[in-house]
Amino acid sequence: MIQSRNLNTLAHKGLKEPAYGFRVLRKRFESYVNYLFSKSAAALPESITLFLTHRCNLTCKMCGQWGEGGITRKKSAREVREELSLKELKSVIDDIGSFRPNITLFGGEPLLHSGCLDLIRYVKAKFMHCIMITNGFLLDELAGALVDSRIDALNVSLDGGKNVHDEIRGRPGLFEKVTKGLKQVRQMKKRRALKKPLVNLQCTITKYNLRYLEQLIDAAEEVGADSLTFHNLIFVNNHLLHEQKRFDSVLDCASMDWEGFNFKPEIQPKILYEEMKKILSRRYVFNVSFFPDLSLKGLREYYADPSNTLSEYKGRCISPWMAAYVLPQGDVRPCLNSNYSYGNIKKDRFRDLWNGDKARKFRGLLKENRMFPACARCTELFRY
Repeated sequence: MIQSRNLNTLAHKGLKEPAYGFRVLRKRFESYVNYLFSKSAAALPESITLFLTHRCNLTCKMCGQWGEGGITRKKSAREVREELSLKELKSVIDDIGSFRPNITLFGGEPLLHSGCLDLIRYVKAKFMHCIMITNGFLLDELAGALVDSRIDALNVSLDGGKNVHDEIRGRPGLFEKVTKGLKQVRQMKKRRALKKPLVNLQCTITKYNLRYLEQLIDAAEEVGADSLTFHNLIFVNNHLLHEQKRFDSVLDCASMDWEGFNFKPEIQPKILYEEMKKILSRRYVFNVSFFPDLSLKGLREYYADPSNTLSEYKGRCISPWMAAYVLPQGDVRPCLNSNYSYGNIKKDRFRDLWNGDKARKFRGLLKENRMFPACARCTELFRY
């Protein structure tokens, strides 16, 4: 239900948002019971991620979509531009509103979707918890509108100090632009006497910022962040991709999106562990965590070979019992990087797809095998 090593982070979220924390615990318990006692059926999901657009205004080095080996680079211009309209997205919200899942807006860069702000307001009018994962490029222009939308949280990418962040994200001046936007969000909240949106800084650990992680502490303090999370890198190798094809053939799909993460991480576990110890040895007014939360032994297992099962986490994926993803073309997926689709939201209701034949087939095969090869370093494997 909850990986034991994630309890501290979840407790922090519960203190910040008690009603939200209680609802998450209740839904996860319900979904976990379904996982244990049903072969493939699932309770209605805790969360639904709306992948608003493939488009992005950055080309971050480690990104599986638009990075150096990113899979979205191989899509046609038509595929990249394909998006659900605001009317279609509102229809999805109407369809799922009765069970009030937590909504995450993602991309690409979700703020590039012309209906993003209107969608946030619509989600909040339906009394659903809503967060957005953003690179922060447009925050300085939209800070007031985002605060007024009553969105619950902004998960903003920041990978180091000025020079490090700009180098990784491929845009000179980006660090200053993002931090300016975050300060404006803080000012707008203060002016309107609001506690939300919470600001959660997200740092992806790479070979480019491994020795500069401490810079994020100063940045988080400067912008008034509520939390700072350091994410271990997602990566696969040729062996895992080859093994994944065996399952793709059974599911009649091709999980091409994982190819965007096929690279060597080039991260030294000992150096990372020392950086972690330095950061976690201090107290902060905001929550600081590493995800997944690993010891030195765990880090060595993690980065030595993505085929390794980690001894500190349960080696099974139950995310498809907890969450769903709606892609820009309307496909409903069990995970972002599996090209397997339950069906299309333009043609069928979400409830019908969630426990339809295709969803049950996927969950049944996954439960039988505990996880698929390409799952080995996916964040969702360690979340639940």
